[in-house]
Amino acid sequence: MGTKRKKNKSDGYVHKKHQEKGPVKAKKYLGQHFLKDEDIAEQIADTLLQKEYHNVIEIGPGTGVLTKYLLLRNSNLIAMDLDSESIKYLNEIFPSEHPKAFEGDGSFKVIEADFLNFDISTLFGTEQFGITGNFPYNISTQIVFKMLELRDQVPEFSGMFQKEVAQRICSKEGSKAYGILSVLVQAFYDAEYLFTVQPDVFDPPPKVQSGVLRLTRKKDFELSCDEQLFHRVVKTAFNQRRKTLRNSLKTFALSDILKEDTIFDLRPEQLAVADFISLTKKIADDTL
Repeated sequence: MGTKRKKNKSDGYVHKKHQEKGPVKAKKYLGQHFLKDEDIAEQIADTLLQKEYHNVIEIGPGTGVLTKYLLLRNSNLIAMDLDSESIKYLNEIFPSEHPKAFEGDGSFKVIEADFLNFDISTLFGTEQFGITGNFPYNISTQIVFKMLELRDQVPEFSGMFQKEVAQRICSKEGSKAYGILSVLVQAFYDAEYLFTVQPDVFDPPPKVQSGVLRLTRKKDFELSCDEQLFHRVVKTAFNQRRKTLRNSLKTFALSDILKEDTIFDLRPEQLAVADFISLTKKIADDTL
C-alpha cells in the first residue's frame, strides 16, 4: 500500500505527463477544473497513508486522473460525482482504458450523487474511510464541514483546494489567515499544507493557484467542552476579530469576575485551539 511505482510505457496508461484533451468536457456550473498532470495526481493519491483502512471516497473524479492512482493502492474506492457525463465515462470507458488499475485487490464503484446531501452511512456502514479529491472550489469549505460531521469514521482527509482556503485551514494562531475554519478543523485534526499547484495543470486552468492539504484525525478527537458552545464562542469571536474577546463576546452576558480573566484582553487570532477549549469551559461554568 502506498509504494511508489516507476512510470513506463508498459504501464498501459501513463504515456504523457499532461493529458491535453480529456474525455469529459468541464462544466462551469459545476466548478470543474480537471487535473491533467499525472505526477500531481499520483502525489495526491499518496497523501492518504491508509494505515488502518482501505475504504476511500473520491469527490469529483471527473476524468479519473486521480482515480486510477487510488485504485493502484488497492483501495475500496467509491467515486462520487454530480456530472452524468463523467459518471458514464468512468463506468463504461475508464476501466478498459486503464486495465492495470483494476488488477489489485480493491474495488470500484461510481455514484452519481452530491456528497453534501448523500447518506454516507449507506456506503461503508460503520467502517472507517478516507476522503480525497480535486474539490470544486465553490463547495470545498462545505465539504470540510460535512467531513467534520463524519469524523468518527474519517481518520484521514486530503485534497485540492483553492490555495488561500487550504492555507486558512492549516494556519496557526498569530496568522492573518487563522480563523473559524482553522480552529474548528484543528480541534479534531492535525492539518498539513503539503504543496502548491499551478493553474496550467488543469483544463480549463483556474484563475488562482491551488493547494493540497492533509488532515489526520487526532488520537483523542473528543472535545473536553460543550461542542455547540465551542462553535458559538469561536464564530462569535472571529466575527469581530479586531476586537478583544471582552468586547466581541458581550452577547454571552458574562459575569464581571470572569471578564477580569486576562484571556479576555486577547484578540481571537491570538488563541490556540486549546485556548478556545479552555475559554469555552470558563464560559460554561460562568453561566451555570
